[in-house]
Amino acid sequence: MFIRRIRKLSRQEGKPQQNKQPQPQPQSQQQQQQKQQHPSNQIYNLDDIITNTSSPLFLRKPRPFPLGFPENDSRRDDRISGKNQKAKRKTSLPTKADRLGGSSIKTSLPNPGVGQYSTSSSSPPFSTEGGKQKLTSIQGKGASTGWFPSQNKSIMPPISESVTPEIKRIIETNAVVVFSKTTCPFCTKAKELFKSLNVEFKALELNTLENGQEYQSALKDLTGQGTVPNIFIHGQHLGGSDKLLKMHSENKLSDVISKKTVIKNYDNDLIVIGGGSGGLALAKEAASFGKKVSLFDFVTPSPPGTTWGLGGTCVNVGCIPKKLMHRASILGEDMSDARNFGWEFSEKVSHNWKSMKDNVQDHIGSLNWGYRVALKDKNVNYVNAYAEIIDKNTIRAVKKNKQEVKMTSEYICIATGERPRYPDIPGAREYCITSDDLFSLPYSPGKTLCVGASYVSLECAGFLAGMGLDTTVMVRSILLRGFDQQCAEIIGKHMEKNHVKFIRGAVPIKIEQLQAGSPGTYKVTAKTTDGEEIVGEYNTILLAIGRDPCTSNIGLENIGVKLDEKSKRVIVNAAEQTNVENVFAIGDIGEGRPELTPVAIQAGKMLARRLFSSKEKKMMDYTNVATTVFTPLEYGSIGYSEEAALEAFGEDNIEVYHSYYQPLEWTVAHKDENTCYAKLICRKDQDEKVIGFHVLGPNAGEVTQGYAVAMKKGVTKEDFDDTVGIHPTNSEVFTTLKITKRSGETAEVTGC
Repeated sequence: MFIRRIRKLSRQEGKPQQNKQPQPQPQSQQQQQQKQQHPSNQIYNLDDIITNTSSPLFLRKPRPFPLGFPENDSRRDDRISGKNQKAKRKTSLPTKADRLGGSSIKTSLPNPGVGQYSTSSSSPPFSTEGGKQKLTSIQGKGASTGWFPSQNKSIMPPISESVTPEIKRIIETNAVVVFSKTTCPFCTKAKELFKSLNVEFKALELNTLENGQEYQSALKDLTGQGTVPNIFIHGQHLGGSDKLLKMHSENKLSDVISKKTVIKNYDNDLIVIGGGSGGLALAKEAASFGKKVSLFDFVTPSPPGTTWGLGGTCVNVGCIPKKLMHRASILGEDMSDARNFGWEFSEKVSHNWKSMKDNVQDHIGSLNWGYRVALKDKNVNYVNAYAEIIDKNTIRAVKKNKQEVKMTSEYICIATGERPRYPDIPGAREYCITSDDLFSLPYSPGKTLCVGASYVSLECAGFLAGMGLDTTVMVRSILLRGFDQQCAEIIGKHMEKNHVKFIRGAVPIKIEQLQAGSPGTYKVTAKTTDGEEIVGEYNTILLAIGRDPCTSNIGLENIGVKLDEKSKRVIVNAAEQTNVENVFAIGDIGEGRPELTPVAIQAGKMLARRLFSSKEKKMMDYTNVATTVFTPLEYGSIGYSEEAALEAFGEDNIEVYHSYYQPLEWTVAHKDENTCYAKLICRKDQDEKVIGFHVLGPNAGEVTQGYAVAMKKGVTKEDFDDTVGIHPTNSEVFTTLKITKRSGETAEVTGC
């Protein structure tokens, strides 16, 4: 408002204007009279404006400037260009942006009645310097100079440009420079370290400088680091306090100061290869420490051609769609039970695969977008390209359009995960699908053969059968290898009772197409362990025989990263470090690591903290990690299986408490009384410390998660006994376990 008055005075005195205003449209006499009577359209003497606080100009409540958006906010551009129509006043009066020719306002005008101000009628109130409009006609005590960027934003230099030469001069003329703040404890640590080493340094305390913020902005432009301390040694940028202390702890700082070695500056502090759960967690956590991070992710299409977005296996083709489709299956079972609870509805109930698939994929798409937004918010540079390691600090990546990108980094972390394994038999890659393809399959799979006894195979078979599809599982040997075998067999028996067929002791040897279609028809020839050939016809063959780590064709051989000879997984130490000191690996590709999403996330966060925080040195604890298999009868477990415990500690040192139980919800629905099962495995020689927890039943994952905390804290059988259960719940069974396997008593129950 104040500026508009100045412009009117200038126009009245015949002075030239910076922005030519459009000619007003002809108005009626009544409109002109109304406009002249409005206080905002009167012309005042500038001295009266300043000294007379009762002026109508100062009686009006000032409106906030309409351009108060960040520099990179598209809404700001809309207001500057006048595209945002909501920002305009719906009157005949122009907006401030209009009155200033569309320019933004960044200034602090003097308070009325403070000091003396004058204008000069011999010069316009604006002058132009460097493509900017500068307010020159307000002078006096308390006045401040405001900048008005012109509409051509491309020629507007950054605010920090004026101090950049001075910063460079300071860096060049001093061996050690610390851009600091007197209030920053990290700055104090850095300066104290240099003092303790008798190193002469120049400290520039930015918070004591009038233009300290400009210095900090200029330093960010120069180095990419927006925090203090910002340290330079012999003209080279070192970084912050963490980098300084780390270099000192590694006995490298004195060599840099004495010029025996030089500081190596890289494009990034960290490059992450792989955009799954672990890689995303690592990248975001590292960026939270102010580090420059780039994340490379590229999905190689499956043999049928399936690809997906950012987020890795769990989000796109694993945990998330699996649990949602498992839920779809459970809903079908609940509808059957509902009749026993008094619900009456039409007998005709069908499942629409496409509707379910579309809704599941819509949710996954929202997660993909959310991850990209989260990376942007954390200032992580996301690159959708296939990355390969060239040397221990350099990667080369190829985008979909074949464009190559090269980057360097102080640290590199591999988080590429695993992909489903294909058997080396005719027709496998041509006619079979895997879990990479099932969840986005555009048509119902029809009659399905699930090959394998893994949790992926049993989970998929379970929900497919629950949707009413003819489903068969072909198993070479045991179910759920690595899990408690008693629990695995209970799952198998329950699935057989619920319409899943099993072919035991057989493997496919040939797949042939009989008829193309969506789905098609395929002939599967299998051989049993007795040498007998069996043949079956199916619409879909789902391979779930295991997963292989994505450690080939990413350049590990270029830097000599060691892999396990059998599994081809990366050999890492407790700190997730490979044999190449600055290269790390997290998640499923680490040898001996649990292949679980939450494990990768936790490992990634903790690695970032160890690398970039001087306070955090804690290692990932891989013991007693809880997990759940989402078969129709859910299975939750923590710690040792019974077989593993007996092998590790001997039968004399192990006590197993167990019991079957029936959920209350199953009673009215007349379901099996002794199907759900609970088991605790205890160390007799350690006051019956619980080392294995196993539960089979509805919502087993929810039950297991709560006990995972207790297991981490070393819970004993006595602690379980002393806990009062919640009745009636499934979980309360663990507070009343009395029967041991050693006793030989039956674990079956009757009644409440």
